[in-house]
Amino acid sequence: MRNLIKKFIRNHFDNPFRCYGQSGEDLVLDRLLNGKRMGFYIDVGAHHPTRFSNTYLFYKKGWSGINIDANPKSMELFNRRRSRDINIEVGIAKKNGLLTYYQFNEPALNTFNEEEAQLKNTQPYHLVKTVQVPVKKLGDILREYLPPHQMIDFLTIDVEGFEMQVLESNYWDSFRPMYILVEILRSSLSQINSEELVIYLSTLNYAPVCKIYDTMIFKSCS
Repeated sequence: MRNLIKKFIRNHFDNPFRCYGQSGEDLVLDRLLNGKRMGFYIDVGAHHPTRFSNTYLFYKKGWSGINIDANPKSMELFNRRRSRDINIEVGIAKKNGLLTYYQFNEPALNTFNEEEAQLKNTQPYHLVKTVQVPVKKLGDILREYLPPHQMIDFLTIDVEGFEMQVLESNYWDSFRPMYILVEILRSSLSQINSEELVIYLSTLNYAPVCKIYDTMIFKSCS
């Protein structure tokens, strides 16, 4: 009985300001969304149901969404911890097929980007192995799994240097999130406007509204 009481308190009276995003991205986004109580998200490079998660805070509030990660067997834990979500184990790229996936002793560093894998292959991290992983276009995934007429409040992308591939694989005329969170590694505020990713999103009528360490948040202007 005592354990049940503790669980109830955790679930219903947890610190509303606790964050799960690596650098507090979820708290900032919650502020931008004015504390919206219910909504829908897409998480590409979801990694873990709670650790470094930009969506778990929203899941706890009652939201739901689609979690996507390429790491083999990653969705076993999502299916247990995030059963209200749609959980998909696949990589995202511009073309459907197979790609080499670089796996590290720290799974948060896993990537399809060979150059990024070489940069990260240094102590205390090291490359464990490479595997061939199926990849699909984000637009194809959303066509198959997004509930009919479902608006997307935000899309979050953290795929260690493979973000452009994810963005270019979406069908923007059909699937247009209100906010996009995307990791841009090793870039300062003074450089941000010259980043390929920022230029690309500007052509889609998205404007940057916030930078949180390596994460940029963009809002649709249309």
